[in-house]
Amino acid sequence: MGAVHYELHDSVATIGLYDGKVNVMSLAMQAEIHAALDRAESDLAVVVLTGRDGVLSAGFDLQALTAGGPAAASMVIGGFELAARVLAFPRPVVIACTGHAIAMGSFLLLAGDYRIGTTNPAKFTANEVAIGLTMPRAALEVLRQRLTPAAFVRAAMLAEVFTPTNAVEAGFLDQVVPPLELAAVTREVATRLASLDPEAFASTKLRARADLLIALRAAIDTDAAELARRL
Repeated sequence: MGAVHYELHDSVATIGLYDGKVNVMSLAMQAEIHAALDRAESDLAVVVLTGRDGVLSAGFDLQALTAGGPAAASMVIGGFELAARVLAFPRPVVIACTGHAIAMGSFLLLAGDYRIGTTNPAKFTANEVAIGLTMPRAALEVLRQRLTPAAFVRAAMLAEVFTPTNAVEAGFLDQVVPPLELAAVTREVATRLASLDPEAFASTKLRARADLLIALRAAIDTDAAELARRL
């Protein structure tokens, strides 16, 4: 069994990330998520993306990242390609954030259309600067499109760790609920979004995010070229 689980019920596809650890965004994990999104798109389903208890994703596979080389570059660029796909996905994407969302995990969270977290202790952080990495251009575009201007500076440049207490105000989450209510509230939101007109939603989503998607595409291409020069 892989690290990504798919379940379809009443036009809602639940994509669960469960690698047994912290749901690192390895190339294999990315491929499984893309395959699950393919299924959801074929099923014309609203997507609920979620993780295991305590963590949505802790970001890229650090072992593979520090090893460098083409595989590391592909993993980084692939992560932002995945975020771009979620941002443009033709059906609503609800993220039930079960805990920590760190680095690429936070970028995936910020790509969702509606994001629900819990009151359990959790960290929401883009920690690249804190660990000695210059923030990728694509990451900046993803952060900028959802965070408030003040939170954007604190997240991108200062590597601030946000918590459920201030995650909604900052823009990381849309709603915070008690842990035992997460599943029910997520179902309620997903069911409501499933009633939206599919064509009107898809076209409005692309229209609303047109400038973002252009900027993100340019950022991904520039990041990819820069990584290639470093190899």
